Amino acid sequence: MLIPHDTRIALETVVDLVNTAPETDRPEDERNDGLAGVEALYEFARRHRISGVGDLGEKDLRAVQDVRTRFGEIFATQDTRIAAGLVNNLVAAAGTTPQLSNHDDYDWHVHYFAPDASIADHLAADCGMALAFIVVAGELERLRRCEAPDCRDAFVDLSRNRSRRYCSSRTCGNRLHVAAYRARRREAAG
Repeated sequence: MLIPHDTRIALETVVDLVNTAPETDRPEDERNDGLAGVEALYEFARRHRISGVGDLGEKDLRAVQDVRTRFGEIFATQDTRIAAGLVNNLVAAAGTTPQLSNHDDYDWHVHYFAPDASIADHLAADCGMALAFIVVAGELERLRRCEAPDCRDAFVDLSRNRSRRYCSSRTCGNRLHVAAYRARRREAAG
């Protein structure tokens, strides 16, 4: 699947955004919200090189958390019609204004947000359009959650044969393979 550079960046951003959500299947005191405050939102924007952020406040934080929840719903469905409706609602609410841009050593690419857009609208428009391309390509099954029992992180499976099962082969995948190997060794020894 050929994915342009700007779309790949938007997909990485949406995955990281979805993965900041608190783990709802854990007890209340063990949930970790990666966007618990405005400083975390600034750090997220810096890490993902989101341009034109300006001053952020609690209103921006709540808006981004809402967008994050709606992106999470897209990763939770395998129904193309539902995903398309969710993407359409996100992108429409962001007031998309596609325009060509070349900045920060990037060649020409498309920004889908208005120049004065809030950070929530910026994320909804750019990341929403990246997910729209996945839906249009008939590749919704590439939007996945890690299959490791103690991890439910989102990821986009860009493998050729759509066989990726873990958010990271170095952490979750390797940990499960080592555990299975040890279990087989114990069984063989016992």
